[in-house]
Amino acid sequence: MKFYISADIEGITGVTSWESTNLGNLEHAAAARQMTAETLAACRGAIEMGADEIIVKDAHDSGRNLDLTVFPKEVKIISDWYGSPESMVAGLDQTFDGVIFVGYHCAAGFCGSPLAHTMNRGNNYVKINGEIASEFLMHAYFAESLGVPSLFVSGDQMLCEHAQKYNPNLQTVAVKKGVGNATINLSPSYSCKLIQEGVKKAIAQKDLCHLSLPSGFDVEINFKKHSRAYRASFYPGVTLLDDGYTVRYHADTIQELMTTRMFIL
Repeated sequence: MKFYISADIEGITGVTSWESTNLGNLEHAAAARQMTAETLAACRGAIEMGADEIIVKDAHDSGRNLDLTVFPKEVKIISDWYGSPESMVAGLDQTFDGVIFVGYHCAAGFCGSPLAHTMNRGNNYVKINGEIASEFLMHAYFAESLGVPSLFVSGDQMLCEHAQKYNPNLQTVAVKKGVGNATINLSPSYSCKLIQEGVKKAIAQKDLCHLSLPSGFDVEINFKKHSRAYRASFYPGVTLLDDGYTVRYHADTIQELMTTRMFIL
């Protein structure tokens, strides 16, 4: 079996400040070690269930956060960025048996994490078909368009609850909960244990984990700066609303949604 793992950092145990998410910052080293440990736990769970090939995308910021030296031979790691619309699941195709999301976080517009955001910190929310959308949801939709189910997600509690609304059979592990500017975290070792076991459960029922793909996508993005919205409005098909901060566009497919997003968000 062949699995894809997309790993972010803001939903990792103990990661609370923006400083800890920045490569080179003093706080980043500890965050990157735990990101590596939680990603490795997911790999171990998959291998125990029979995976003989795993692609891991280092999907946070620089794309250079994971310690490649600790991963087993079944794993290949994508460092840095392709620069293609599929973004945090770059390289995903129809040959994979499932996608696993590690260290994901709730979306901009949600209050479940002090690090809540969607793709970057320049927007107040992204909505798809009238509902606030997360990075998880966009990439899970992309995977589903290829016929690849989203099996598992770990991160903050609100993100896990959001994800299960779209995919009730999804296995989730909430390693933290956001309260104001703080996070309440599980212990790092216990988080890894839960992730490894959660991935095993997810793979055992992988055929039940497909989500419903909409027939079309109405997208609304509310930017923090008028200049960002104004600039985005010049992309074909994108309309600037009267408030000056919000743009809308329609995409017939998730590939079209992701391509437009890549250029305007």
